[in-house]
Parts: sequence; structure tokens; C-alpha cells
Amino acid sequence: MADNLPSEFDVIVIGTGLPESIIAAACSRSGQRVLHVDSRSYYGGNWASFSFSGLLSWIKEYQENGDITNESSQWQEQVLENEEAIGLSKKDKTIQHVEVFCYASQDLHEDVEEAGALQKNHASVTSANSTEAADSACLPTEDESLSIVSCEMSAEQTPSSDPESAPEVNDAEATGEKGDHCDDKTSEEETSTNVPTAADTIEQPKKNRITYSQIIKEGRRFNIDLVSKLLYSRGLLIDLLIKSNVSRYAEFKNITRILAFREGRVEQVPCSRADVFNSKQLSMVEKRMLMKFLTFCMEYEEHPDEYKGYEEIAFSEYLKTQKLTPNLQYFVLHSIAMTSETTTTTLDGLKATKNFLHCLGRYGNTPFLFPLYGQGELPQCFCRMCAVFGGIYCLRHSVQCLVVDKESRKCKAIIDQFGQRIMSTHFLVEDSYLSENMCPHVQYRQISRAVLITDRSVLKTDSDQQISILTVPAEEPGTSAVRVIELCSSTMTCMKGTYLVHLTCTSSKTARDDLEPVVQKLFTPFTETEIEKEEVEKPRILWALYFNMRDSSDIDRNCYKDLPSNVYVCSGPDCALGNDNAVKQAETLFQQIYPNEDFCPPPPNPEDIVLDGDSSQPGASESTAIPETNSETPEESANLENPQAPSE
Repeated sequence: MADNLPSEFDVIVIGTGLPESIIAAACSRSGQRVLHVDSRSYYGGNWASFSFSGLLSWIKEYQENGDITNESSQWQEQVLENEEAIGLSKKDKTIQHVEVFCYASQDLHEDVEEAGALQKNHASVTSANSTEAADSACLPTEDESLSIVSCEMSAEQTPSSDPESAPEVNDAEATGEKGDHCDDKTSEEETSTNVPTAADTIEQPKKNRITYSQIIKEGRRFNIDLVSKLLYSRGLLIDLLIKSNVSRYAEFKNITRILAFREGRVEQVPCSRADVFNSKQLSMVEKRMLMKFLTFCMEYEEHPDEYKGYEEIAFSEYLKTQKLTPNLQYFVLHSIAMTSETTTTTLDGLKATKNFLHCLGRYGNTPFLFPLYGQGELPQCFCRMCAVFGGIYCLRHSVQCLVVDKESRKCKAIIDQFGQRIMSTHFLVEDSYLSENMCPHVQYRQISRAVLITDRSVLKTDSDQQISILTVPAEEPGTSAVRVIELCSSTMTCMKGTYLVHLTCTSSKTARDDLEPVVQKLFTPFTETEIEKEEVEKPRILWALYFNMRDSSDIDRNCYKDLPSNVYVCSGPDCALGNDNAVKQAETLFQQIYPNEDFCPPPPNPEDIVLDGDSSQPGASESTAIPETNSETPEESANLENPQAPSE
């Protein structure tokens, strides 16, 4: 394996999270030689998503949390006298307090295994085999700027990967040539957008009774994200996906509902103009009040006198001065601005409200999109772009140390697990790979996360294919609001008949302590005695996972000890709903490395590429390529500027 790698690159990236993947793609696109390595067996790091059995293996890894033993020291012989080594961490300490609870009937048998799995899965949680979600994006064949679907996709598109495959990913696999799980989108099945097909090809569990063995069997229908986020339709990540044409590697669905939890009830929040005037929750007076205030928020910067003196006062206090009813104040604060009741200033609240309203209507009636197969698809999309332009990827490939020149104090090479010394000019390292010796004074924040599998939605409607976001306000001082994102089976993240629910907040205690009070308000544990009841007041929890994740997004590079100037640190996920921090970080670091290069420019149009053999006929080339390009450009522009909302 080591002999197959070149001995020198322009950029070496350690870690495959979203910021690292974007930077690697940008560097590769600008013509640099890129090596992208990760000691994990899956793409994405803490941005990854897993099938159910893959998640069980991930849980087992962190619950065991064993120390690395029997490590070879042969690599130290590669360090010369005028050099010193900065050892990298061999143990991921970004995940803590992992707790798992299974409420579904555990009628497991030895012959129960995941449908389509490459290896047999054992009954116990702690012995489930890994089936990671690497290379799981479905790649459309047509030229699309941003594909949004409103129906379930075929069962064969469920992500799959072999955990025993070679560490180095070849270019064909990473560039998006269709594997077994990606059907041709031009087929008859995919052109019919009215008939859901994702879960209709298998035998479904009996109504009101989903067992743990069925979850295990249909485990490949789950794609469970470690980090829960959405994409603002006019956010930085959507703009980057479209600009770089990386959007062709992924498909998206609209978030269909914005919900609120008030006075013990879950209700839908009207946010678009049509929703407001069609709402039965609001009186005619409230509708006019709300529309007047939202219109002001869209152009608040032009009317500073309206909020003069309130700039640094809490947004919740400012709302009380705007002649809004308590009902409207609650909707604006928690479901539109999605801000804190105590810590968010008026300026920040107005900015958040304007951003929400600005994103409405681009792709649907809400501001948000969600990638099919989960957030973990996004790092893989940029990995594919990097591979298209020659980047080399190595999973299960650990780096022992960074080699630093004592005189210049610059990093000059890495030494990998095989003892191979690989030279480079620039190095990007995910924060989790830095050892404690380099982070003696770093104070990390924590994110509390919970993942639930439930039997029905928190707000039942005629359609069972709703994707919802709900913010539950903090009840005690010093705690944070909890963000709840509920995904249905048409997002390709859970089996039919279930919902996948993500809960997220900034940590004040362990994840279970932070989130369990909200879980108890919205859900009830599954019990056999309730099976026969026709109507259950709350959705039932079939399975639950709690864990804390490190948030390194606000760490300044000066906090790291003796960090060489040509080594750049990428943070893990933050607690925010969107992905703007990752995109800003990637662009900032890329411009520091290559200040004269364009960040992720559009790839060349195949019709515009003139090969050496075609140089004898330039006239023919121009006459055929230019009209096609011109004819496509207006259509693409129209799709971006005036996209049609998908039918739900």
C-alpha cells in the first residue's frame, strides 16, 4: 500500500470532514496534487452518516474507548537530526457519554441479519458488524444545478460499502461512476415522480408493531447523521454546490413544515405569505400584524430609527414593543428567527429573521433543504470532485507524525503507519488529530446530541412524508433551546413506517441530561401494553442514542502550541443549524494557502474542451460547442433564479 503512494504532494489533508473535503476539492480543482488521508474506515469524520449496523459498530467503538497498544516505533527512525516530530493523536476523544436505549421488542434470533448486508450481523448491539456509509451519494446522470425530489427513491439506491475494502479509493469509485446502489435516473422508475418506491419492495412490519429485529433487518434503509443540520436555500453551501457543480453528486428534499411547541402542544407555524393568510391559528388582526412586522424585517437596515436604542437589548424584549400578540412573539422568536430568548440581541434577531425570509420561496415554502441519504453525503460529494481532478484518497490510513524542520519551524512531511515519509508544502489537519500536548490550554465547547427512531410523527397529518423542524425553548437559566429535526422515510434516512428524529443543543451537562426532558415532552417509550391502542397521544420511541460531541469551531489557531505556520487546523461541526461556518472556514484557509486562486470555480464545460487531435478543425469545434453552451445557459439560469417548488 505504502509503495503505491507518491512521495511528494502539494497539499496533504488529514481528516475527511466537510471543511477538509471542501478545501481538498478546491486545491485539486486549482491543479494541486492532493493527498487526503483518514485513519477512520468511513468518510466524513464527525460529519458522517451510518446505516443502523454501522452506527452500532460506531457506538461499540466509543463505548469500549480502548487505548492504543502495541504501536510500532519504527517510524521514529525516519526523523532526521535536524528535524523533530509532532505526534498525532491515535485516539478520537471528540465523542463522550454515549448511551443507548432500545424500547422496541427485542425478539431477536441468530438468523436475523441486515437485508443486503455483506456480513452477518449478530444479535447484540455490542457485536454488530460495521457497514459504513462511504460513497453513498446517488449521482444523477443529467446536468442539474440542484436536484430536489419529492418522492421516495428506489430501494437499490440505499448506500452500501465494503468495510474490508482496500484503504486507497480509486478514481473511478470516487468520481461518481454509478455503483450498484445508484440507478440510472433516466429510467422509467425514476421519471415517475408520483409513486413512492423506496420501501415498497420489501415486506413491511405489522401496523403499530415494529420490532428491533425488523430495524436490524432493514438497517441499510437507515442513514443516521452524527451531526444534524439543514441547508438554507440561499446559504453559502448551496451557493458553493451550484457554483462548483458539486450539486450533481447529490439530491435534496424540501423541509415541509416549521413547527412550534407551545403550552404542551405541537403546532405548525405559518411562515410564507400564503401560509399566513391560509392559517386558521391566527386571527385576521394577527395576520396583518405578522405580515407588517415581517415586511419590516426584510428591509430593517433601511429603517434604523425603528430599533434605535434596542440594538444590544434582547430581541425578545424588542418584540414586546412591536404590538405583536404573545402568540406572534413566540412564533417569530422560536420558529422564524430561531434565536435565544435571553442572549440574542435585537440586531442579531432581525438579521436572523431577514435571513429566514430571504431564503423562502427559492425551492419551496420553507427556507430549508435536506440532502437525500443525510448530511454525511456532503463531504463525499466534495471528495468526488477532488478525485475527478486527481486527488488521492486513503481511508484506514493513519498518520504517525508531522515532521518539522528545526531551523525554519515549518512542516515538511508526514510519516504514515507504514513508515513511509511523504513530503508536502501545505498541511491541513482536523482538530481531533492534534494531541493533548498541542492543545494544553484549549477549552472546547460541547454539543449534546440525541437520535431517536420513532413510530410516527410529532404532528400527525394526512401525509406521512413530512420533514419538520421544531425548536423547544430553554426552560431553565443556563440551558439552551433544543432543535428537533424529524425525517421521514422519503429522505432515505429511515425505513418505512418509522421516523428518524435528531435533537441538538449546546451542552450544559451530558447529552442525556440536556435532552431527555424534551424527549419526555414530545415522545413516550414504546411498551407492549400500548400496542393494541388505536390512538396514542405521543409518538413512541423504538430506539434512542445520546452522546456529546466536541465543538471546536471557535478555537483560534494561536491556542495551539508550537503549530508550524504551514499547518492549518480545521474544526469539527458546530451547533448552528446551517453550514456557513464550514464554508467560511474552508474558503479562508484556501485563500491563505493559494491567495491568487479562485475558490472552487465551475468545472469546464465538456463541449468547450479542445483536445490536441481536434486542433486541426477549430472552426468546427467552435460552431458546435458555442451554440450548445449558449442554449443551456439560460435554462440553467432560469432553474436557479426561478426554481419550481417540488410537489409534496
